[in-house]
Amino acid sequence: MTAEGERALREELERLKKVDRPRITQAIAEAREHGDLKENAEYHAAREQQSFAEGRIKDIEHKLSHAQVIDVSAIAHTGKVIFGTTVDLINLDDDSTVTYRIVGEDEADVRNNMISVGSPIARALVGKSEGDEVVVRAPGGDICYEIDQVRHV
Repeated sequence: MTAEGERALREELERLKKVDRPRITQAIAEAREHGDLKENAEYHAAREQQSFAEGRIKDIEHKLSHAQVIDVSAIAHTGKVIFGTTVDLINLDDDSTVTYRIVGEDEADVRNNMISVGSPIARALVGKSEGDEVVVRAPGGDICYEIDQVRHV
């Protein structure tokens, strides 16, 4: 994962442990005070939140303990597409442009143009250089791109 991805996971973990966990514990305590737990919707909702939060904490701790963090800014700028680079592409069919950043699976967010290194687009781009033409095999058909610029940001 990228250094930014690791930082975001650590921040989420901190929030879950120091903000969400105490808030949920308090909600459970308050719901218990309302009496019969069998029919107490607030109690069951708080327990469900607790279960989700604890599961997410374990998931993040596991990911961080097994992550290999790659700082792209420390890598030599070769003009080639590698993990962590930001790539500006030109669609050769309609001359539209799109920018993607190639990140780890846990960081992928298509709405923010951050794509997983294992995605079809990233797999087609990795190892290519500025000026290369790339064909991406997509479910809707092949898309031809030209790599306009590769940035190590």
